[in-house]
Formats: sequence, structure tokens, C-alpha cells
Amino acid sequence: MSKRLSVMKHFQTIKPLLDFGEAVHHQAGLERPMVELMLLRVSQINGCAYCLDMHSKDARAAGEIEQRLYLVSGWREAGSLYSDRERAALAWGEAVTRLGEHGVSDDVYELARAAFSEEELVNLTLLVGLINTWNRINVAFQTPAGSYKSPVKQAA
Repeated sequence: MSKRLSVMKHFQTIKPLLDFGEAVHHQAGLERPMVELMLLRVSQINGCAYCLDMHSKDARAAGEIEQRLYLVSGWREAGSLYSDRERAALAWGEAVTRLGEHGVSDDVYELARAAFSEEELVNLTLLVGLINTWNRINVAFQTPAGSYKSPVKQAA
């Protein structure tokens, strides 16, 4: 296996993507625990070890409990462990990530519209697109997982 380039050596090239991510995260009006769970789930689908490491650490630092992190891939069967809003975000994240398989069904859209305002749903969709982009960058360049340190403040 060949050693891949480090995308962080090209910081100026990816800086607009980092800035976009910061802007969406801050203006989204979405609960951080829900967002981290959705980012984690999309990263599972895409097999991005770096993003799995990052978002599990950020979620824990923000106060997420281990059980919800462990069960996020089986959220449909996890009963009331996830709120209706979180379940809508997870369904939306999966559907938007897997557009080529089945698109976004009317059922998933209606579930999301019942849980989110128009602005929130647009922001959630931008976050799904953003994590898919980061997943693709990190998987393509085989960014090593494990060394990420969360800047998120520990929840009180």
C-alpha cells in the first residue's frame, strides 16, 4: 500500500471547506448532540475511520453517553434511546448520504419536515453534505485515525 499525501499539508486549499463547516455549525440552530450522532452515523456508512474517531470524541466531550454512541448504527431498533427529532435527523442523514440507492423518500422527507423548520432542514442538509465531503477526502487520502483531540468543552 502506498503512503498517501496529507491533506492538511494543503491547508490553504481546504480552508474554505473548514470555514464553511464552522459557519454551518454555528448558524444551524441544531442541537450539538443530535448533530454529532448524525455525523457519526454518516461516517459509519461511508467507512471514514478519521471522522468516526473525531465525532465520537466530540460527542463524548459534549456529554453524550456511551450507549447512544454504540447503538447509533442500530438506531431504528433502539426504541426510545433516541428522540423523535434525533431519529428524523438520522433518517435524513442516511437518505441524503445514500441518494444513489433510493433517493430521499416522501416518508423520510415528511418525518424530517415534522421535526425541523425549513431553515433547520436546509442546515441539516448542508451538514450531511459537508460530512460526506470530509468522509470522501479522508477515505481517499487514508487520513489516519486515533490522534484527534476534541476542542469541545466537556459538558457540565
